[in-house]
Amino acid sequence: MTVPVDLLARTAELIDIPSVSRAEGPIADHVEALLRQVPTLTVERIGDNVVARTDLGRAHRLVLAGHLDTVPPNGNERARIEGDTLWGLGASDMKAGDAVFLELARTVPEPAVDVTYVFYACEEIEAEANGLGVLARERSDLLAGDAAILGEPSAAAVEAGCQGTMRIDVTIRGERAHTARPWMGRNALHRLAPVLTALAAYEARRPVLDGCAFREALEAVHVRGGVAGNVVPDEVVLTLNHRFAPDRTAAEAEAHVREVLGPHLEDGDELRVVDVASGAAPGLDHPLLAALVERNRLEVRAKLGWTDVARFASLGMPAVNYGPGESTLAHTRDERVERAALEACYSALRDLLERGA
Repeated sequence: MTVPVDLLARTAELIDIPSVSRAEGPIADHVEALLRQVPTLTVERIGDNVVARTDLGRAHRLVLAGHLDTVPPNGNERARIEGDTLWGLGASDMKAGDAVFLELARTVPEPAVDVTYVFYACEEIEAEANGLGVLARERSDLLAGDAAILGEPSAAAVEAGCQGTMRIDVTIRGERAHTARPWMGRNALHRLAPVLTALAAYEARRPVLDGCAFREALEAVHVRGGVAGNVVPDEVVLTLNHRFAPDRTAAEAEAHVREVLGPHLEDGDELRVVDVASGAAPGLDHPLLAALVERNRLEVRAKLGWTDVARFASLGMPAVNYGPGESTLAHTRDERVERAALEACYSALRDLLERGA
């Protein structure tokens, strides 16, 4: 398929509009103005979240969603094109995906499926501020659909579903004493040894769901404890991060962690879930997502990290990540995207919009 526009240049336009989280107003203005030029779209704006929808009475509705914000700049504020490569903040994560969606909205005005385009704010910061969450709370009707595709960087492959993530504080207790007489107390830091040994020996599950191989993880990420250089510490808090496959609920994942660490905890110790976000099943049996994969012979793999596909899963919609950027370049000074990946994503998605399932 011949791509009718220069997607590299379109992405560069978006990069040159600064949009660090909580400052997405100017880029939301730009996106809203472009979408209002398409007569078949109904456009609504909630804060700095812009939603455009067709209402053609089609059998399926597909949601295409991309976040507008970036992390803070690192000397890469301005777009730079060299040959078929575009460099700049957000090139990979995820203004390239946004550019593809905007061009689809402008070049496929009467698709074979109804389409909802969602451009949202604050994905890169705390979950409470996330624009999809805001829309789900305030206007959930705007997110309704049969399936969703997020333009997160996936190197033009489909990353199906996502793993859940859980942050856990494990509090180990002891008894204070002077370090000159440690036998009069009990060192809580020393009690960490068997816990850390169990974590180091942890064998992660690798379930395969819909042909996607997930890989769980349980890692110690932070430790705090001790009160002075001459005091045996009576308490230490170890923070863990657990990544769990989407065939487990959050409650099942917590029970698993308790099972792993239980033999090394005593009365008075505590294991507390601080934060949790459930995963999402691949959902590749949905006819729209299956058509995207099969007709374009796309590589499919599991998403090991957590993404907003889980938000759509919580709304009862199967969702995947499919975008032109490289996830390994996200948030780096050398963030960039290639023309070929942009054009591949545009062509595959245009085929889906024009032909449906």
